[in-house]
Amino acid sequence: MKQSNIPSAIAVVSACQARGIKNIVISPGSRNAPLTISFTENPFFNCFSIVDERCAAFFALGMALQQQNPVAVVCTSGSALLNYYPAIAEAFYSTIPLVVISADRPPYKIDVGDGQTIRQDHVFHRHIGYSANLKLDVSHAKERIERYAPHLLAQQQIEIENHNTSEVNEALYVVLDKQLPVHINVPFEEPLYDTQKVGEAYQNPNDGIQSNDSVLNDIKKYRDLWNSSKKKMVLVGVNHPNAIEKEQLAVLANNPSVLVFTETTSNLHHQNCFKSIDSIIFPIEKSKNTDEQFKDLQPDILLTFGGLVVSKKIKAFLRTYAPKHHWHVDEVKAYDTYFSLTYHFKTNTSAFLEALLLDNKPVNSTYFDKWNSVKNSYEAKRSRYLEEIPFTDFSVFHQVLNSIPNNYQVHLANSSTVRYAQLFDINPTLKLFCNRGTSGIDGSTSTAIGASMYENGPTLLITGDLSFFYDSNALWNSYIKKNFRIILINNSGGGIFRILPGAEDSENFSTFFETRHGMNAEHLCRQYGFEYESAKDEIRLKEKLLDFYVNSEQPKVLEVFTPRELNDKILLGYFDFIS
Repeated sequence: MKQSNIPSAIAVVSACQARGIKNIVISPGSRNAPLTISFTENPFFNCFSIVDERCAAFFALGMALQQQNPVAVVCTSGSALLNYYPAIAEAFYSTIPLVVISADRPPYKIDVGDGQTIRQDHVFHRHIGYSANLKLDVSHAKERIERYAPHLLAQQQIEIENHNTSEVNEALYVVLDKQLPVHINVPFEEPLYDTQKVGEAYQNPNDGIQSNDSVLNDIKKYRDLWNSSKKKMVLVGVNHPNAIEKEQLAVLANNPSVLVFTETTSNLHHQNCFKSIDSIIFPIEKSKNTDEQFKDLQPDILLTFGGLVVSKKIKAFLRTYAPKHHWHVDEVKAYDTYFSLTYHFKTNTSAFLEALLLDNKPVNSTYFDKWNSVKNSYEAKRSRYLEEIPFTDFSVFHQVLNSIPNNYQVHLANSSTVRYAQLFDINPTLKLFCNRGTSGIDGSTSTAIGASMYENGPTLLITGDLSFFYDSNALWNSYIKKNFRIILINNSGGGIFRILPGAEDSENFSTFFETRHGMNAEHLCRQYGFEYESAKDEIRLKEKLLDFYVNSEQPKVLEVFTPRELNDKILLGYFDFIS
């Protein structure tokens, strides 16, 4: 087995191996050759080659999200690195462990007009857990350094190696302990392709990192407050499947003084949960006694955990009708989303709930019963509404979500897709994911493909047209599995903009907001080896869904065309109907 003969490359690769970081996503280049050679020649690592760096980073993010373990991405110098930024921001706000390793030009070649050079040090400093900026080895290509930058020789190679080892160790400590993305920038001088045989195994001086969970201090006083309150709301954002014990959820959901508000991305299921938050909030906004009803819904205690919440309505409500106490549970972050945060429990949610519910004493309250009757009412009205409406996005999402077989991993694109999914009940065996850290449409397909790599069962991506075409390079990928499925809902533009303030039927609106188009995915599917089917009405969609999930020799795309100018009217009509 061989590796690069450059010490900094050896240090980075050895540290990744020592920390058990096995999956490495590499984009082609020359400056990163020392890293590429060292990773790909070592059988410990699983290496993936993805040309487009933006797709590569989201592919790695999906893998890290699904496995809940760090995944590394490796690129060459220059603008290649900047293409990682969308995925890095998503990883930062979603707390996903991504290790970004960039090759760089020697420091003396920066800002002198040399090719493929930018200022790579600290380039992600506002959205990164740690930036490790390694120093250039002076034992490699010493003649070049003596000629062009002799001042670098003032520092001994052993000092440089100690610095580099320390920086790499610190970065990997942060990614493992804090689950935040980190950036390791490695400058290399030519020659880049020289190798040596692998010597002794690298010994990491910081082995044995321990998790830094905070102790639940003074939990008794919070438990007493919880048990005495008659109006408690639990609001759960993005949550990994099986992160919460079913028994803990049941205790919360069966408490007459508790409303458990979940979203599709919460991956929590109980018959007493409130699964469509907007279906509760919208009718109140339309009522004659809005203030009175919102005060009745206003909690004394708001308990939040999980990642970001989709519903804008619940955010607006809680910001206006603030709880007396807002507790957030998270091992790393506590966003003051509702501007009322009173305590951050820095621990994992299961440990917190175990302590909170240790002496559970349900209090007499009508809080749940009143709002549960509201929930039962809108669910009955939703069923009637579905029987009356024509073929549109609303009916398609209902039909598609009901069609998914048990135990699928399902990824949702952003914008309309994830918002429609909030309106319907979800099969509890499904595992739901969506990039809600930054809520961008970029990278949804790449993330889903990455997440499918180590998923035993099939993976389904449900996406809109803009998100799909925006990330079409995701299909330029030789690792897509036969059981990967995409349902593409094509409404010929950004349909969500038609329900936002300022929507109008004008050329400027359709061009610059809605971005109307006439594209379809058939030719892309031919190019990348996907089976392609399409549907333009309810009968055809039902027929196509019957065979869509059947095993095949190629991955599949089912493109569903819906009426651009009718979708928004049917969606808004739903909230009028249930009101």
